[in-house]
Amino acid sequence: MIEDKLKLLKEKNAAAEAGGGADRVARQHAEGKMTARERIEFLLDDGTFEEFDKLVTHRSRDFGMESQQIPGDGFVTGHGLIDGREVFVFAQDFTVFGGSLSETNAQKVCKIMDMAMKVGAPVIGLNDSGGARIQEGVASLGGYADIFLRNTLASGVVPQISAIMGPCAGGAVYSPAITDFIVMVKDTSYMFITGPDVIKTVTHEDVTKEELGGAMTHNSTSGVAHFAAENEEDCLRLIRELMSFIPSNNMDDPPRIACDDPVNRADESLNTIVPPESNKPYDIRQIITKVVDNEYFFEVQEHFARNIVIGFARLNGQSVGIVANQPNFLAGVLDIDASVKAGRFVRFCDCFNIPIITFEDVPGFLPGVNQEYGGIIRHGAKLLYAYAEATVPKITVVTRKAYGGAYCVMGSKHCRTDINFAYPTAEIAVMGAEGAVGILYRRELSSAADPAAARKEKIEEYQDKFASPYVAAERGFIDEVIEPKHTRQKLIRALKLLENKRDTNPPRKHGNIPL
Repeated sequence: MIEDKLKLLKEKNAAAEAGGGADRVARQHAEGKMTARERIEFLLDDGTFEEFDKLVTHRSRDFGMESQQIPGDGFVTGHGLIDGREVFVFAQDFTVFGGSLSETNAQKVCKIMDMAMKVGAPVIGLNDSGGARIQEGVASLGGYADIFLRNTLASGVVPQISAIMGPCAGGAVYSPAITDFIVMVKDTSYMFITGPDVIKTVTHEDVTKEELGGAMTHNSTSGVAHFAAENEEDCLRLIRELMSFIPSNNMDDPPRIACDDPVNRADESLNTIVPPESNKPYDIRQIITKVVDNEYFFEVQEHFARNIVIGFARLNGQSVGIVANQPNFLAGVLDIDASVKAGRFVRFCDCFNIPIITFEDVPGFLPGVNQEYGGIIRHGAKLLYAYAEATVPKITVVTRKAYGGAYCVMGSKHCRTDINFAYPTAEIAVMGAEGAVGILYRRELSSAADPAAARKEKIEEYQDKFASPYVAAERGFIDEVIEPKHTRQKLIRALKLLENKRDTNPPRKHGNIPL
């Protein structure tokens, strides 16, 4: 008797694990894609996956669906471990009805998301789907909305990571868009609201799927995605690494690892990275890597808004979020894309108790009609709002320029940054010397016997008096002017000081960030 029952259980499990069958699995592999179960197995620690709702089937009785019952119904859901830490995961199985979302699949996803909120564990979604299941109509659409609600409620409570490993179109894109990070696989994944055919019909524009919504499009042009993986294995390894920098929930601290890089390591080369000429570019990553543990920087959105750099690193084994102007691209100026990119990253770090380190070298906001018409005022305010709102430890290092409103925005003392350092090369002023002299001494210069010589003299005078860190230091806006080679130990000591920092925002439902 028991043997028969066990046999039946094995048969049902085998049917679920077979997905859409050998032919469809072979087709998935031929496209360079793993199956849903293979992806989960690769992502999680060996042998740790525990599946939920393996035998769930759809309830549709239209369009002949009653005769097409596959256990699991095209979504694999459950929980497991990444580096010994609990995570919840769902994977869409393209071999079963094209990975389409049914009412029951939505319920499966909602179940693990609800459980993740209860136990405080991250949620990772592996997306590869044709979208809503047309045969189920509004029930499928309602399922998407149920998931969107949970994405929203989980935001800032548990980390949410989306991997796009195949198609993701229509309403399906909004769940990943709400999550914290999106990883796309080159050549095999795409995201868009409306596909090329619809666009051609409505706007008469010819565009391919790749051009419209491929991995590099969303990593470099739209900024929707945060990482572009070379293949599926790279994508899943990247997610595992990302997890090593972030906590399991908003009540935990990020993982801390043993550090073999000396705390007091001084690097003489830091003294010469910033050029003496204020208009000469340099790569801010050179400073970041020489300061952080083992010179390792895990960059986020490296292809988008390259005038600002964001990412994770460690200082004495402690995870930190880094925001840095990039003088090597557009002189490190703040524009719409840079403001949005950095603002959202700052808010993520604040949500999940990750200290924020800012390296500042910013000449201001990008001027131009397109920027003004595009709403640079509103978008720049997002970055300002994010820094001002954040209550995690915040440390700023001014390496060179800190001009105008951009000085205020980039982690200034006035927006509750805890400790502000500056290099001797720092220039903290309303604007650069040339622009300032042109305004302050316009009449005097126009009537001078030698306007060029007079202008040069006034520029040097302005630079000596204002384009330095010392006026700001005299007012306490800079806590210490430091020798660049000591940056690492200064940051680590500051982080230690701020270990038990407590700061709050006024009681409120939520603020009204200028979206």
